[in-house]
Amino acid sequence: MEENNNIVSDPAIMLGKPTIKGTRITVEHILNMLSEGASFAEITDMYPHITVSDIKAALQYASSLVAHEEILSIK
Repeated sequence: MEENNNIVSDPAIMLGKPTIKGTRITVEHILNMLSEGASFAEITDMYPHITVSDIKAALQYASSLVAHEEILSIK
């Protein structure tokens, strides 16, 4: 998976879920807000310490996970 310096996982922070570096904001939370219709501007207004670059990094991280997932068929 491509390295992304904006996204980190630390077992001591949010149970190891991927977060925006230096925050407790999870990639999952960013994706949920976007899926509910929040704009990048609304997210950065709500969380001033989050940048557009951080939001894009969360999307890139999630995209990379999906791109590299393996589908196993059990018959």
